[in-house]
Amino acid sequence: MSRLLGPRHPEVRRLRALLRDSRERAREQAFVLEGPRVVSAALDRGVTLEALYVSAGVDRAFPELVARAAAAGVEIAELKEGVLEKVGRTVTPQPVLAVATTPRRTVDELDPGLVLVGVGVGDPGNAGTLVRSAEATGAAGVVFTGGGVDPFNPKAVRASAGAIVGVPVVTTDEPVETLRQMAAQGRRRIGAVSSGGDPYSTAVWPSSCAIVLGNEAHGLAAEVTAALDDRVTIPLAAGESLNVAMAATVLAFAWMSEQRR
Repeated sequence: MSRLLGPRHPEVRRLRALLRDSRERAREQAFVLEGPRVVSAALDRGVTLEALYVSAGVDRAFPELVARAAAAGVEIAELKEGVLEKVGRTVTPQPVLAVATTPRRTVDELDPGLVLVGVGVGDPGNAGTLVRSAEATGAAGVVFTGGGVDPFNPKAVRASAGAIVGVPVVTTDEPVETLRQMAAQGRRRIGAVSSGGDPYSTAVWPSSCAIVLGNEAHGLAAEVTAALDDRVTIPLAAGESLNVAMAATVLAFAWMSEQRR
């Protein structure tokens, strides 16, 4: 780690922009992985990292991680004291940051199996949990459509616990067109609704299907609901509905259980 970067270095400015601005992430087709755990997960999955940025002493605190990155040919730079606090927005900044290229994937490239579809999901924590649950249940991918959060937002990346680099993630603009494409692939389109659907525990879960979840406040729009094949509901003992990420997790595990019978 011969390079020592200060707050005004061009790479540090770029790092700050990628962490704070979705437009920069889109323009550069790159995003930031924060923390030893997430960076290690990326290396485990063979992800090519553009660069690794560390705070002072990281080579002693996480020698194996630094050695793995160096062995993979990743360029490593040390950030001067106080730079990490100025780069990100977390109260306690992570001592390890890495930049990776944002994967460009389309709906047509997804393998058969389960796909979680988030329509207008607005909270990055929910987005990251959707991706994490998708990986945990062996899903073929996650699609974010209809606006909403950038799934490569730093909070979403952290919430995914590394799954963001292990599961194909697709973003599209038009939910109805996206669901039409999925139908053409032979996927059954199953919407999660707070009431009026079949109980999820007795629903039929085809091996290739899309579980469609709506915005946290407004659910699924009428035109999206009209494009569904089935609707399912998670019965509750109390309360109106589950958080969208919790609902996605329950339904994804229901799908997985069905496939294992």
